[in-house]
Amino acid sequence: MPNSTNSGAVLPADSQEIMIDAQGIIKSFGDNRVLDGVSLTLRKGEVVAVIGPSGSGKSTFLRCLNHLEIIDGGSITIQGEPLAVASEQGPSRYVSDTDVRRICRKMGMVFQSFNLFPHMTVLENIIEAPITVKRLPRQAAIAKADELLEKVGLLAKRDNYPGRLSGGQKQRVAIARALAMEPAIMLFDEPTSALDPELTVEVLRTMRQLAEEHMTMLVVTHEMGFAREVAHRVIFMDNGRVVESADSATFFRAPEHERTRAFLGQML
Repeated sequence: MPNSTNSGAVLPADSQEIMIDAQGIIKSFGDNRVLDGVSLTLRKGEVVAVIGPSGSGKSTFLRCLNHLEIIDGGSITIQGEPLAVASEQGPSRYVSDTDVRRICRKMGMVFQSFNLFPHMTVLENIIEAPITVKRLPRQAAIAKADELLEKVGLLAKRDNYPGRLSGGQKQRVAIARALAMEPAIMLFDEPTSALDPELTVEVLRTMRQLAEEHMTMLVVTHEMGFAREVAHRVIFMDNGRVVESADSATFFRAPEHERTRAFLGQML
């Protein structure tokens, strides 16, 4: 695997540790097979962008990784721990519910629609899960939340309710909320799709900072600039399959597949 993108992003020395290993993922909704044998390996400190047309299965794949959707076939391993195991006799077999919850806590997820609790302040949104799930003392959770709000440039908004924030601010709070659980991996599902261009810049700046800090990230996105400049690797999906996967410099300079070239021709 190449160690850099055309923007100079360098993978850390310990990037050989596999954080996500998904093999042959199959997922159907009724007669509609949304994922048709999707495989992906994500290494520590790596940023992978997943791109493709609407309906290609990108978001469903992300939701399968953290158990928001149940897979029909294939296997998922997170940091060496099986989450779902392939079975020749039927659907994939999941580990116990207790282990599913524990393993999935290794991953933080940011959705396109923010999903903040409207009746809670920014601070309360961030400390809720660390206190209730991780049993973190309230003062420790608040200290961590303030640190994260400082990181995303929103400490001054800690006592505001989500209704008083812009879309970009809401998304940065959502990122801080996910980081408060100290995940090893961050999953982003079209985090800027609901934002106008000016607000998109705010969110992408925060994500770029996480990448520079070597956070392991899997990002479903339509932002080609982010994929080109920040991602180490780009995956193109279409019709529930991975059509092409390459380091970002090669992907944008010399895509191999005609379908990839046609898609990039429309997007760039």
